[in-house]
Parts: sequence; structure tokens; C-alpha cells
Amino acid sequence: MDRSGTTSGATRRTFIAGAAAVGSAAAGSAAALTAGAPAASAAPRAPRPSVAVLGGGVAGLTAAHELAERGLPVTVYERRALGGKARSMDVPDSGRGGRRHLPAEHGFRFIPGIYHNLPDTMRRIPFPGNRNGVWDNLVAPPEMSFARTGREDLRIPLPWPGHRPADLTLDEIRRALIAFLDTVTHIPPHETAYFAGRGLVFLTSCDERRDDAWERTPWWEFIRAGRMSYDYQRILAVGLTRNIVATKAEEASTRTVATLLEAFVFNALGRGADGPLDRVLNAPTNEAWIDPWVAHLRSLGVEFRVGWTLRELAYGDGRITGAVLEDPSGARRTVTADHYVSALPVEHARRTWGPALRAADPQLARCDALQTDWMTGIQFYLTERAPLLHGHLNCIDSPWSLTAIQQAGHWPHRDFPRDYGDGSAVDCLSVDVSEWDRSGILYGKTAKQCTREQVAREVWAQLKAALNDTGRTVLKDSALHSWFLDPGVDGLGTPEPTNDDELLIHPVGTFHNRPTAATAVPNLHLSGDFVSVDIDLATMQGANASARAAVNSLLDQIGSPAERCTVKPLFRAPELEQLKRHDRTRYRLGLRNLFDLG
Repeated sequence: MDRSGTTSGATRRTFIAGAAAVGSAAAGSAAALTAGAPAASAAPRAPRPSVAVLGGGVAGLTAAHELAERGLPVTVYERRALGGKARSMDVPDSGRGGRRHLPAEHGFRFIPGIYHNLPDTMRRIPFPGNRNGVWDNLVAPPEMSFARTGREDLRIPLPWPGHRPADLTLDEIRRALIAFLDTVTHIPPHETAYFAGRGLVFLTSCDERRDDAWERTPWWEFIRAGRMSYDYQRILAVGLTRNIVATKAEEASTRTVATLLEAFVFNALGRGADGPLDRVLNAPTNEAWIDPWVAHLRSLGVEFRVGWTLRELAYGDGRITGAVLEDPSGARRTVTADHYVSALPVEHARRTWGPALRAADPQLARCDALQTDWMTGIQFYLTERAPLLHGHLNCIDSPWSLTAIQQAGHWPHRDFPRDYGDGSAVDCLSVDVSEWDRSGILYGKTAKQCTREQVAREVWAQLKAALNDTGRTVLKDSALHSWFLDPGVDGLGTPEPTNDDELLIHPVGTFHNRPTAATAVPNLHLSGDFVSVDIDLATMQGANASARAAVNSLLDQIGSPAERCTVKPLFRAPELEQLKRHDRTRYRLGLRNLFDLG
């Protein structure tokens, strides 16, 4: 591994693909010479199959990366901007005096230690001065918080070998102790014990029970949240799922939520982890990751067509015959390739599958049952650094289920006022709004019913209600420089608001409608966070793993000798496997899990 960040894995893949091609050509030449024919008359090597990757988000860029390393010619078609929902973006016309525009994003990045496939890709993206490429741009916040409205906020340290604990003042230590004792006294011991018992039930459940019974059971019902105290509901039911799994406790399947919580528990224990529980990038996403990635892919020969929108996958004679795209001028053009990787979000991808294609592979039609919802970011730029914690905070009592992180403190190589905006903004408070259909505290309207200005005012009010509530003024109106709401949201305050970047959600039964990367159409392969992979959640890790599976499907179809992509599953604790085997027997006999007392 050299200082540029190019790893031995990338070199090995490239070498194997090249060696296979060279070996094939050499064998042909040797055969011709043996037969007495001159070397020049040897049959030319067959052209490498071309690939059109349709979508330039994490899934599309991952597919292009893996294919290019194996020597296949790749063209990526992206309708808007490379990086998709993972990208950062500029606040238009905000830069002054030679500074960059203020950095904005669809939502803050969260790359936990349970991810393995995505970090592997990041290690293979060169970055100047980084031994491990872009992966070295990950930093680990030392704490997180459940921000309570009207009560002290619960601060939770995130220990990891080599971590330095967050520096706390005496007042902050006092408040942390009050919050801990307050939480302990408000969640009755029998409820805490019950929650732990439900965790034990899932940990020892066999895969069949997880895929059937627990996939059909909402998390809220599995942990009996409706019968428990308010704090049990807000912290253990809602808080954990919002902050860690980014889904709705009332709707999401137990299989989805508990699988991820299980992985995070082992991550916190240092088992099967790529790194600390919580990691963020040390600069705006495009600077730290996406732009270096695109530059690396170009160096591997990948071509990009930005501003091209896929309208339909043309199908005939059992194959995809072309991709009908709208080019930047608005003209429709049909692009042909030997193979096609559909790397669009499910709500966009399924619009491109016509009746004949759906009939060719029923799993495409089942994708109509997959559901999406709104989870969108808004950024507040501050002229004073707010005295918040050094990590993520979850405003678990907020009507709009807000989660947030103050970013400049995690960007050690950036001087925010020197590098961004007009020089007066010193930080960016990035907030995710997860609940768009519940009334707020300021206007009494849902987020969708509010105008963009009203959304900003309402979110700011809910943040202040959660943070300025115990004798401290954490957020000051006078320190608010400006705000930026994701431009993918449109029509707010009208009867028909739209969101161009919805998030796949996981209500009960979702698992059984997710397609595989390989389809019944031999030259069509699916990637995206809706594709069935080991991590059953709409994540960058899922997008990355599905792209690897799509590339493997393509390599199988063309009979390539190239090394297949590694798709590493979530960690499974070996000491639990015997209990899971025992539970499999009980499940097949129609019996409850051994630890399931109801």
C-alpha cells in the first residue's frame, strides 16, 4: 500500500483481470505458432463487454469502480449530480472574497463501524497524504446525546480504544449525572429488564424466525412499547431507532431494527467492527470523498454523462436492447451497451421498467410494494459556535423527530470562516427532519403544509425547545446567519408537495419484496439500497454491497475469470450459533423462542 492510498486489493484485481487477458492472447499465439501459422495471423482478442451504469450515486459509483478495476469499459449516466443523496452541495451565491460557497447536503453522513464493504471501497480511493485513501478522512465523535425537551439532555460517551473522552466542564458533568439519574428513575426497572429480555429473544432467534415472524412484527409491538412508560417509548423505542437505524419504530419490522441494533451492540463491544461505532467525514462530503472518487474512476477509464435522465429500459428478445435517456438538451436518445446496471433509487428505477420487462422478471413488479418516505436535511449556519456536544444529538421529544450534528468541530483541516461563505459564518448545524406529517410547535402545521421559510423557522424553534430548556442558551437567534433546505423538496405549503430524494422505509413485509442483484434478464443487473443484501436497511453500505453483487452477477454472465467482489456480511457471534440452531428446531415445531416469555 503506497501513500496515495492505492491498496494491494485494487492492484491485485487489476493484475488478475489483465493477466487473464494477456494469458488468453498468449495462448492463442502459441497455438497458432504450433500449427505453423505466423503470429500475426492469430485471431484478435474479443472486445470487452461494455457496461452502462444508470445512476451515479453510491451504488452506481461503486459498480463503476469494481467494473473498471476489472478492465471493463464503463459509462455512468447520472441525471443530476454524481454522489446522489450522499453528495454535498454548494449554497448558491454564498461564497465571498475567494472563499468557497457554504457547504450543504441532503443529510449528514454517518458511517458506523458495522460497515465493511463501503470502507473497503474508501480505502481504494486515493487521497493526497493518506495512507489508506479516503478511509483516513473518517473521524470518530466521542459522544452522542438524547436531547430532552424540558429536561437535562442525556449524554452518552462512545468509548473506543485510542479515543480521548470529550472534555466536560463541572457544570456539564453535573448536568450529565442529573440526566442519567432522571432517565433511570423514569424508566421502571421492570421495563428495562423486559427490553433486555426482548433483545435476548432476537439474539437467539434463528434466521427462519427472523425472516418470517419478526419480519411480520413491528418493532413497536415486539418491545411492547404501547404498554410502557413515556421514557421507555421515547428513548428505547423511538430514540434508538431514529438515532441509530434511521427508521420509524411504529412501522419498521423487528427484523430490520433488531438486526441493526444487534450489529451496533457488537460494534460497541469491538466485535466484528471496521472501526468505532460512530464515524463522520473530516470535511464536506464531496471534498473528503466524492470528488476524489470521481477523479480516481476517470483515471481508470470510466466515462461520465451528467445531466442524462433514464426514461425507459427497452426490452426485446429476452434482453435489454437499449436505455432510453433524455440528454441535457431534453432530446431523447437510445444508448446501447452489452450490459446494463440499474443503479437508481427504487422510486425512480421502477418507472423505467415497462410491462414486458416486468413480465420477464416478476421480482421487478414486486418492487411496486416497496415504500418510501421523507427524511430530508436542513442546514443552519451560525456566526457563533454553539456549546453543543461533540457528536450527534437526537431531539427525541421533538414533533418532527430531529437529529443533528454541529460540523466544523469535526473538520480539523478546515477553518470554516476562512474557507467558506462570506467569512462571518463559523459553523454549520446540519439537521435531519424525519417526520414530515406531524404538526409542529410554532405553526401547528405539518412540515409538508409549511412553506420553506416556515419549515426553517419551525425546525429552529424545535431545536431551541430541546436545547435551550434547562437554564442554558445553546442556540441564539442573533447567531443565525442563514439556512439551506435540500432543493429536492418542492411545492411545500401547496396541496401536492414533492420530494425528489425520498428514503426507502422498512414496514413489515418489506424484506420479501426486495429484489436480488441478478435478474432473469441476462444483461440487466440491479444495484441500490433497495436490493436484497445482508444489511436490510436503506444505507450507503447497502448501496455499496448491492453494487458488488450486481458486478458479480455481470461477471458470471460473461464468464469472466476476474476475481469476484467480496461482499462481507454483518458480524455473527459464533457463541450464539448453537442457540440459533436450537431455536430453528423449536421454530419448525411451531414453538416460541426459548427466552420468549411474551
